[in-house]
Amino acid sequence: MRAVIQRVSSAEVRSEGQVTGKIGPGVVVLLGVERDDSEIQALQLADKTAKLRIFEDPDGKMNLSLAEVPGGKLIVVSQFTLHGDVRKGNRPSFIRAAGPDQAEPLYQIFVERLRELGFMVETGVFRTMMEIALVNDGPVTLVLDTNDWA
Repeated sequence: MRAVIQRVSSAEVRSEGQVTGKIGPGVVVLLGVERDDSEIQALQLADKTAKLRIFEDPDGKMNLSLAEVPGGKLIVVSQFTLHGDVRKGNRPSFIRAAGPDQAEPLYQIFVERLRELGFMVETGVFRTMMEIALVNDGPVTLVLDTNDWA
């Protein structure tokens, strides 16, 4: 499972022209599910996302997690293209990306785990074309991949 995590001062996601999520300060998570992923990876990645210390403390150091940011929220958007492989040729191969029947339940487990941890989580709409507008704060962008945690 792979996530691109961006610290934002604001963000909005639209699906088919309708706003489905809007936040002020917080985090945007683009989430890609791989064929070999399971509930374990979804829970581990949600826990890691919640604990990331990517917000500045009073001394200006990235020392605070989202839980320590007043009003901190998340937008989580499914993005199978995170598993696009362009090692050969110029057209991405998505053979490693999970199909929608496998990916959607794991996406939901990720979102629900964050909610269980007390976060307000906005989402896009699975399997639709979406537009995401955001103001990246910092900028701070991290890529987390559960395959790197062996």
